[in-house]
Amino acid sequence: MATPNFSKDILDFFKKLEKNNNRDWFNEHKKEFKTNEAIAKEAYQAIYSTLNKHDNVDTFKMFRIYRDVRFSKNKLPYKTHFGGSFHRKKPELRGGYYVHVQPNNQSFIATGFWEPNKDDLLRIRREFEQDDQDIREIISNKKFKSVWGDFVGDELKSAPRDFDKNHPAIDLIRKKQYIFTKTYSDKEVVSVDFLKDVDASFKAIRPFFDYMSDVLTTNLNGESII
Repeated sequence: MATPNFSKDILDFFKKLEKNNNRDWFNEHKKEFKTNEAIAKEAYQAIYSTLNKHDNVDTFKMFRIYRDVRFSKNKLPYKTHFGGSFHRKKPELRGGYYVHVQPNNQSFIATGFWEPNKDDLLRIRREFEQDDQDIREIISNKKFKSVWGDFVGDELKSAPRDFDKNHPAIDLIRKKQYIFTKTYSDKEVVSVDFLKDVDASFKAIRPFFDYMSDVLTTNLNGESII
């Protein structure tokens, strides 16, 4: 049995969809889409299974192809990519994984905290305000940095309310998201080693996740809140 992977046919289908993003064309090629969707679903299932060999991921979700255009200026009906997210078991484990497959070298994986809720974001900021040594050691580690680079995501232009804009950790405190991403070419996505690289990259994020999980399950005194 062939090892699950994202095929070249998937990328080729999305290239055609980019040029024909309308319901008539999509309906005419629905069978082709369903075939590619099934292949992608097997690949996401394989990622989920492999993740659970070294982490505890309770659910994964492969997002639907249909765009929600109700509140968007972009009225094109279909996404031109596959996306899948993987959620670690709460409340003791925090963070999540995401795999995005899109042609024209726009594929990427992401991990971290996309939209931390108000309480979690404040807890993270207070931790960095109190002591930013541990997080800086993690994200500046050469091996970690070689895989994930630096934080990306939205941040405030200045300090959040009730924080000192001159605090030494203000570069971390003003962030609204704590995300890392890694990009892939089309050639890399369809290679036989793609899923192995994805898993190795996700494995490399664990020091960050372990630290953040500890922060978000304790108060500033280090006492458990779960």
